[in-house]
Amino acid sequence: MKISLNRINDDFLFECSNSAGNKILLDNASLPDAKGVSPMEAVLMAVAGCSGIDIVSILKKQRQGITDFSAEVEGERIPKDDAKVFKTITVNFSMSGDIDPKKAYRAAELSFEKYCSVSKTLEPNVEIKFSVKVNGELVEKN
Repeated sequence: MKISLNRINDDFLFECSNSAGNKILLDNASLPDAKGVSPMEAVLMAVAGCSGIDIVSILKKQRQGITDFSAEVEGERIPKDDAKVFKTITVNFSMSGDIDPKKAYRAAELSFEKYCSVSKTLEPNVEIKFSVKVNGELVEKN
């Protein structure tokens, strides 16, 4: 796996691309005219995307009828030396369709316990929590 990063303005705007040519913009989000996401926001996006791919894949294999899927992610940061690292990340999934709530919760659980490489990379230092809503109803752990 390899990405490239190129500075594209006189400040902090960077274009990152993968080997397939897909791109994202990173910027210093503390600037009022930031044109990209901050690197730490990109980490939260990566957690949501990685686990989202896992959950949708698991549910599709179980023939669950997903008509809508979204996630909101929040990260709590704390100072560590001169940096501000994530202490906790909370991912709140919401999905709609003909979905068994128990299967949806289990899919999320499997993602974070076993499959999501992003959260597994962060796991030694960051507590990752999640919730699942199916058709507007919060699903409790079995």
